[in-house]
Amino acid sequence: MAALDVITRLLKPGCEVIAGDDLYGGTNRLLTYLRTHMGVTVHHVDTTDPTSVIPVLNPGKTAMVLLESPTNPLLKVCDIARISALVKEKCEEAVVVVDNTMMSPYLQRPLEHGADIVYDSATKYLSGHHDLMAGVITCNKDDLAKQMAFIINSIGNALTPFDSFLLLRGIKTLAIRMDRQQSTALLVAQMLSKLGFVTHYPGLPNHPGKEIHERIADGYGAVLSFETGDKELSERIVGATRLWGISVSFGCVNSLISMPCVMSHASIDPAVRAARGLPEDLIRLCVGIEDPGDLLDDLQHALLEAGAVTLAANDFVRIPNAVNKAVEKLALGEPMVRRGGEQQREWFVSAPGKVILFGEHAVVHGVTAIAASVDLRCYGLASPRNDGKISVHLCNIGDLYYEWDVNDLPWDAAVPILPGGTHPDNLDQRLLNAIGRRALPTPDRLPPKSHSAAVAFLYLYMTLTHGGLNKRPSFHLTIRSTLPVGAGLGSSAAFSSCIASAILLVNERINIPPLPKRSRAPSRAGDPGHVHLSHQGRRAIPPDVANEVNKWAFVAEKVLHGNPSGVDNAVVVFGGALAYTKPGYGRQSGMDQIQGFKSLKFLLVDSQVPRDTKQLVAGVAAKRAAEPEVVNDILQTIQSISDEARRALSDPELPRTHLLAALTALINENHAHLVTLGVSHESLEKIRKMTAANPYGLSTKLTGAGGGGCAVTLVPDDFDEAALRQLVSDLEGVNFRSYLTAVGGSGLGILSPYQAHRPRARSAAGRNELQVPMTPPETPGDEDEENIVFESLNSDFGSVDTSELSQWAEARGRWLYV
Repeated sequence: MAALDVITRLLKPGCEVIAGDDLYGGTNRLLTYLRTHMGVTVHHVDTTDPTSVIPVLNPGKTAMVLLESPTNPLLKVCDIARISALVKEKCEEAVVVVDNTMMSPYLQRPLEHGADIVYDSATKYLSGHHDLMAGVITCNKDDLAKQMAFIINSIGNALTPFDSFLLLRGIKTLAIRMDRQQSTALLVAQMLSKLGFVTHYPGLPNHPGKEIHERIADGYGAVLSFETGDKELSERIVGATRLWGISVSFGCVNSLISMPCVMSHASIDPAVRAARGLPEDLIRLCVGIEDPGDLLDDLQHALLEAGAVTLAANDFVRIPNAVNKAVEKLALGEPMVRRGGEQQREWFVSAPGKVILFGEHAVVHGVTAIAASVDLRCYGLASPRNDGKISVHLCNIGDLYYEWDVNDLPWDAAVPILPGGTHPDNLDQRLLNAIGRRALPTPDRLPPKSHSAAVAFLYLYMTLTHGGLNKRPSFHLTIRSTLPVGAGLGSSAAFSSCIASAILLVNERINIPPLPKRSRAPSRAGDPGHVHLSHQGRRAIPPDVANEVNKWAFVAEKVLHGNPSGVDNAVVVFGGALAYTKPGYGRQSGMDQIQGFKSLKFLLVDSQVPRDTKQLVAGVAAKRAAEPEVVNDILQTIQSISDEARRALSDPELPRTHLLAALTALINENHAHLVTLGVSHESLEKIRKMTAANPYGLSTKLTGAGGGGCAVTLVPDDFDEAALRQLVSDLEGVNFRSYLTAVGGSGLGILSPYQAHRPRARSAAGRNELQVPMTPPETPGDEDEENIVFESLNSDFGSVDTSELSQWAEARGRWLYV
């Protein structure tokens, strides 16, 4: 800071400085002082985009451009050479200054890339032992050198002789120390990234500035940072380390850990930190020269002790739901209270997954596929916000939490579709591009699959929201699922249906039918509040509502997958089972509900082997082109299997035992043909072998694209429960994940907003009270409803264990289903 103080004394009142938006906290503090007391104008810009300096370059006024690369603590990279050239082109007299502390002269020399002045905190890498405090200034112009030498001599802040000796001694080991430190830092970054934490380090392949950094530097440095999604979790991690000392410095032979927002950057106003994208949960690691294995082991055990990871199959696995609770509480406020006036409303929705029973892959070539819903579900909770923002927490998709100022979204690119309107066949590419460029980071900076999910959410929100600035709803949407993601069980269709229904409800584009008068009284004690109304012989969600949700869920599926068939979202919304035939192949096309479908019990087994659906589909197409007769015969046989299955499933006279026997034979036959098409996998064949072995004797086939993903095993009604538990244990013992579920159940679900459908709780005063804040205006309340306290579902929804999520959701009240 003494070095930077000397440099900034070159400035005069009235001049302007351009600086990055991710600066060392002390630098920001000094610039704030200059702006406040010295009449210097400071512009903060995103220096990762070189062109961001152009609008604020002011010839005759701009005196200094202050850069850091990589920045501290987010490790953003700026193109020093490009920015220097742009500055000199427009403001020839401006001085380009670079803080090179994060790299040291050993790894990066900004004077070689157009900078005029470079300074380092020699306390860090140059010393390497934390036994002195010093700053170093270098420059390439004699006049600048003379001015700064005069200042140093005048104010007396030159380094003492003994400190100079210590610094020269430290420099002699700089190369050896830095080589060891950055090699270990890369190992630490790779470990954190593999666990699923958002990790900032220019040595990682997905770092957006990696190419630029490699052009201007000779290494990646030994500082990195990562996000946990939860400030309290981060604090526990920092406190649980043993070898990593808690300190704000870096560059020493020993490793350090810190939380910038409560330590080195605490002097920056919280609102400014938020505006500059500095996460409150960020942890910074400064790697020393200790044994790499010891450092990794200590960090892993700190993550384990803090509850960020768990041990599974002798490896560390990240625990989901580590969202930044502090940010969420700030935005969402306390549990909602109604005392007279119009209350705010939460909406709780759910959608099942789906399974392809017959016709996988063949469906692409015009063969009929039989699909059914499964009782594993995705849940979405939309809670109102009062701060003009929208936010999402995708618990099962990288545990992503992201929020936006509603009015800062790229509305100039949006063409809202009014109620009753229909989305065009093609997506609005202009809106998609605007969301990708202006509302979200690049995909490589977000957890896998979360970028496309966030785009789908924003696309629906901006397309379905109409009206002016004050009519755009502000809410938070939390998505959780008991479905495995990416296993071929319709997790994306369930997600699409949840976001579509939630956004439609929040925008009041669909409505829940009013209660019959006889149902307006509160439920009696013991009256079940979670009856599936659709199971009582009538549709609780009207067909027009289901059709509207299905229509927009299909749009979300298009955003996620490009050209979906529509079968997944249809099964998810309408439930039960349906037959789907792709148009253009000489058969009657379309989707037909299989009436009278009888619920079946299946064991779904996730191989946990990732698959490439596009590659597998392309492989079948290539095989068909190379061997048309063989493949066409297989496709025709699979069509016969689907036809036979459809007849059996819809025949009300067929005895249950005969149905199960027929399905068993068809499952085995269908899988054999899929093996011939080359879309099975050794993991799926292992699952088949285990489930078919004595004493189980069950029939199993792959489902979805194959090549990994899931297998489905038909479980007879009278199958021994003890044997089933043993089978599940056997499967999970070899790292397969099992889900026992019913197939052919309800579709889209919406938690009833009516008081009569909500469970009662006993108040402290001994009277009954209603708990959940969703009573519509037209529903009459109790005589003393002004004193009723309603509790939000939001706090509990995020913390319920996944294994208990379905039961917890059912207990919230009566669900209305398609």
